[in-house]
Amino acid sequence: MSSGEFSILGSLANIGGFLSTPFCGYALDKFGRKYSAMVYGVPFVVAWGIIAVTKSMYLDIFGAGLAGLGAGGQAVSTVYISEICHDSIRGGLTSSTIYVFFLGLLFSYTLGGYLPYYSVVYVHLILSILYVALLTLLKESPIFLLKCGKEKEAAESIAFYHRIEKNSKEMELKIKKLKLQLDPRIIKILESGGDDAAVEELLKKSPSTTEKDDESLSVWQFLKRSESSRKGLATVHILMVLSIFMGAMVISLYAELIFKEAVPGLDTNTCSIILAGIYLIACLMGALVLDKFGRKTLMTVSCALCGVFTMLLGSQLHFHYAPPWFSAFALYAFSFTYNFGCAAIPSVVAAEIFLPEVRGFGNSCVMACRWISVFVLLNIFAPLVEAFGLGITYCFFSVVCFLSAAYSHLYLPETKGLSVDAIQKLFVKERTKK
Repeated sequence: MSSGEFSILGSLANIGGFLSTPFCGYALDKFGRKYSAMVYGVPFVVAWGIIAVTKSMYLDIFGAGLAGLGAGGQAVSTVYISEICHDSIRGGLTSSTIYVFFLGLLFSYTLGGYLPYYSVVYVHLILSILYVALLTLLKESPIFLLKCGKEKEAAESIAFYHRIEKNSKEMELKIKKLKLQLDPRIIKILESGGDDAAVEELLKKSPSTTEKDDESLSVWQFLKRSESSRKGLATVHILMVLSIFMGAMVISLYAELIFKEAVPGLDTNTCSIILAGIYLIACLMGALVLDKFGRKTLMTVSCALCGVFTMLLGSQLHFHYAPPWFSAFALYAFSFTYNFGCAAIPSVVAAEIFLPEVRGFGNSCVMACRWISVFVLLNIFAPLVEAFGLGITYCFFSVVCFLSAAYSHLYLPETKGLSVDAIQKLFVKERTKK
């Protein structure tokens, strides 16, 4: 496969993901979280099925693009998980979409190095089928069931995921809490500044005709009325773009090319396996501490450290002032630090900051932004390397890392352990103080 065909293969999945992402928000609100996840699993089954029966390079490329359609459903998984878990562990569980991805990456690298080509394809085909089949055993998200007016089914879902009695006081409180998120008066409640007396007074009153009409607002109309949703959408878009342009994505897709220049004497497949293992360990460790130290602190610190390691890596690759093992150290250190915090936090924040009315749309927009950013990064990386060299390119990524740390410190609100209505108050805090 030529370098041009390799570039197309690497970017096609991102094109497919971008094309299917707009449907993601619609699917979440129309079909629910569970069935949307199943729908987005089907392209993987079809893609691996095509690759398993063809020897045509062009059909392989088509299969990669088709798999990208399924990859566009990542937002479904993060929204689904964030809605079925407790607020106190939401960060760690939502970030599982990242570390399980790297578990699959490690698995694929290992299989690719030691098994025949078609054996690897068949394994991935079987796993794709299992993914869709096992989803049938899960319950739908309780917040979606309440949106559909299915309170009994919502209680069964909460009982299934949280292991509490359906007729208990705790269940009643959870249902009331979820109903508050769906209350058409939520915007007025937020505008009251969260004052307990004002909130209590609003909830005692029956919704007016205008407030009942709010239930049928379109997404765009709701965004226009909800200041917290607009600010949250802008915040997480900026966070996602900055995290992508820190450069970690090109390491995973161009690992062998980078290792060839960075560590000429080491087997490239072994290096790739080690790198995937580092991704996995870092994500697991990050998930364990995410709900302890919070999103803001972890994002700020990890971005700053990534800036240091990319600067070391870039300067080493450009000036060669240290032995080859130093390049490997800087590369591994950057990869560990990035996946410890920066890789997961934008997705975690996107899954938890939006009100149910715009959650599907908001996460679709963020994922579309991610796919566009990845596509741009993959297409400018090779020209940047040819023009300036690998070292200078990584110094550019270092600048983005430091900008990300500054932005996270100044503008990213801390959402650790907060309910979605409490998170909204963080985005309207300045106005309500005035």
